[in-house]
Amino acid sequence: MFQLKPDRKETENKTIRFPVELINSIEKVLVGKNATFSAFVIQACEYALANMEIEEKNKVKS
Repeated sequence: MFQLKPDRKETENKTIRFPVELINSIEKVLVGKNATFSAFVIQACEYALANMEIEEKNKVKS
């Protein structure tokens, strides 16, 4: 399950373009939460990567 965690310490800036609709959806989810847009995006990417690794391992076992 995806859960928001506190911000991380070490960072590097990257410029990335998001569709406006996606930004609006993310910002709606963050209302009332103690998390930034950046924290959400970082954790969503980590979640996606972890699940991609699980899927790859399952493919190898099949």
